[in-house]
Amino acid sequence: MTERKMCKFYNLNVPDRRSGEGGQGGGPTQNHGANEEDERNSDEAVPPPVPPHEHKLEYCYWMWFSRRPPARELSASTTGYVQALRLVGRVASVEQWWGLYTHLARPSELPPLSDLHLFKIGIKPMWEDPANVNGGKWVVRLRKTQTGRAWEDLCMAMLGEQFMVGPELCGVVLSVRFQDDHLAVWHRTASDGAAAARVRDALRRILQLPASVPIEYKAHGDCLRASASRAALEPEPAAPHDSEPSRS
Repeated sequence: MTERKMCKFYNLNVPDRRSGEGGQGGGPTQNHGANEEDERNSDEAVPPPVPPHEHKLEYCYWMWFSRRPPARELSASTTGYVQALRLVGRVASVEQWWGLYTHLARPSELPPLSDLHLFKIGIKPMWEDPANVNGGKWVVRLRKTQTGRAWEDLCMAMLGEQFMVGPELCGVVLSVRFQDDHLAVWHRTASDGAAAARVRDALRRILQLPASVPIEYKAHGDCLRASASRAALEPEPAAPHDSEPSRS
């Protein structure tokens, strides 16, 4: 996919949070003009309004897109990662979700090192976010032929509260890599073994994963410490590859 086509997908902000602009429907809107950069990079956790005829979700969500920068631009700070994050849109109803989802590129269309992050509004897809810093994630690697359906099932399960852990769940992430793709489920409390186990078991059930498929757990605190150690030892990191740890 070309960069021009990527912009068509990921410069969306759906639905528009400005009152008085457009109709009440939850369909996607394309940003134009001077406000495009502000809208794309805005971190305001503003839930979109839900018209009476739409089916409200239990939680409001926002979708983010990121693509890992070249190795020479990586640093120990979070600046490079934050700059790579682009807000795709916010949803608070079933109708708004489908209005957004139908305009998203499918996993097979995304270039390697791309990530999509669906998180509850107010939680950024960063280890350092207050909701994530004491949490962790379950990660499963899938063949590329499996990713499209699995990603859709995972998003629908989160929106539909199928994990059944309420506020413990933070978000889900799709990471497109060269050889295979990764799906991750982030939750708040790494020290809560029972909650982590419920998330793991729900992930296996939702994706119908056989017992032979491994699911790896990573605590965000460990990831932060490992990232800091790598930055201290390798001021000029090598080019990224599938096995290189990432924030997703």
